Amino acid sequence: MVEVQSRRRKIENIEKEYPNAVIVDVTSKGELPMLKFSPFYPIGGIPIPYSDNVLAESVEGVWQGLKVFEDGNVDESKFKITSMKGIKRTVRKFGTPKGHRKGIKGDELLDYITARKLIYLPVYKWVLDNKLKKEIDELKRIEKTNGLILLDYETNGDVENPKKPLSHAQLIKMRIEGKF
Repeated sequence: MVEVQSRRRKIENIEKEYPNAVIVDVTSKGELPMLKFSPFYPIGGIPIPYSDNVLAESVEGVWQGLKVFEDGNVDESKFKITSMKGIKRTVRKFGTPKGHRKGIKGDELLDYITARKLIYLPVYKWVLDNKLKKEIDELKRIEKTNGLILLDYETNGDVENPKKPLSHAQLIKMRIEGKF
């Protein structure tokens, strides 16, 4: 059993609901080695989709760097951030988001859901498959032995739902279950 729960919930309540499960925080507030699952973690060497031979430090750096606003285009500096801070780009500073650029030099602007499918999902899957094999195996071991609760700030696992941010913990769950 793998479940995703909000990091905002009280741990005591999660423990009551899942008494034998191991709780693992996969957010930027977690601890190593599971902190590496955070999209903000500078795992390094991440290929940026539709951008030949350009690499990023973090998944969130790719997502934010390719985001286009009414007052801001691609920001390649986001690809290089290793501090896990200063990655997000805000509406207050840049205006309304227009979409995500399909590659650093691309002409095509992707809507939010298409960008999830063509940028975020492939990038996060690449990280899971190429950088976090050992950690995925450990989570599988925990899940088989005890059950596993993954903590994330977001719990939405519906890629098609534009109203809520996508939970990377749901993607980890899908990977453990062989569905991603």
